[in-house]
Amino acid sequence: MAEPAIVVRSLHKRYGDFEAVRGIDFEVAEGEVFGLLGPNGAGKTTTVEILEGLRPRSSGEVRVLGLDPAHEAPAVKDRVGVSLQATNLPDKMTVHEAVELFASFYSRQAKLEPLLRRFQLWEKRAAFYSTLSGGQKQRLALALALVNEPSIVFLDEPTAGLDPQVRLEIHNLILELKAARTTILLTTHYIEEAERLCDRVAIVDEGRIVAIGPPQDLQQRVLGHSRVEISCELPAPETLPAGWPEQYPVHFSDDRRRLWVAHPRPAKAVLELVKWIDSNGAVLDDLQIRRPTLEDVFIELTGKRLRD
Repeated sequence: MAEPAIVVRSLHKRYGDFEAVRGIDFEVAEGEVFGLLGPNGAGKTTTVEILEGLRPRSSGEVRVLGLDPAHEAPAVKDRVGVSLQATNLPDKMTVHEAVELFASFYSRQAKLEPLLRRFQLWEKRAAFYSTLSGGQKQRLALALALVNEPSIVFLDEPTAGLDPQVRLEIHNLILELKAARTTILLTTHYIEEAERLCDRVAIVDEGRIVAIGPPQDLQQRVLGHSRVEISCELPAPETLPAGWPEQYPVHFSDDRRRLWVAHPRPAKAVLELVKWIDSNGAVLDDLQIRRPTLEDVFIELTGKRLRD
């Protein structure tokens, strides 16, 4: 088997008495898109900065492309691409000057015109950084992360603070990299981002990994149910349908006009509940079936929401 692109074993990072990373373990395979999902302050950025050789670790083992970033940082930095949470360049630097400058730092450089065309920046090559929109600045940050044709790309919160349309645009660019089998490690606190982009996800809370695996497997393994949500025009009856299984409790709003239940067979649950509502004259107003999300997994494991 091929050597993993990234290996992390019992990683710890302390700042005085505060432990930001508390014994993290994971591997990233070559060509995999791996996500660290968690709220702000969970330890995601600290972990990534250790992998990039930007921050020393307190203890544990880290290998990036077979190298130790703590002792072989120049070699690691030459072979990886990095897009930080915030990229700020001089206002009067042009797009082309930025990519030329960054390319000069590496032993291997991509051809700049195709790179800028790929990120829809060729027409903006003479524009000052200060004149770029938020989406254009983020596309430039991604282009700078690829200017050395890296073996691994680190993306730290690649769409934080962007509007939904620009976020979708960045997602599509990352999906292009994924299709090209680029190894990517990204951090995010956006559920839909992790579900759409990542082959595997590690859910991080308070410096620890609480679950790891493909998004679909985590959803199925932790919950195994879809959520059925129903709204009625009139209050629902006091008694549940005859023979309703106790292991799938139905929850009601205070006015009993909304109800929801987690059920492994949502179609069967909908059929029974709709017949029950109709026979009691409560009048169905709306119905939704929602599959478990990584937010549900996080709540199940930690009792908190990702954005708390």
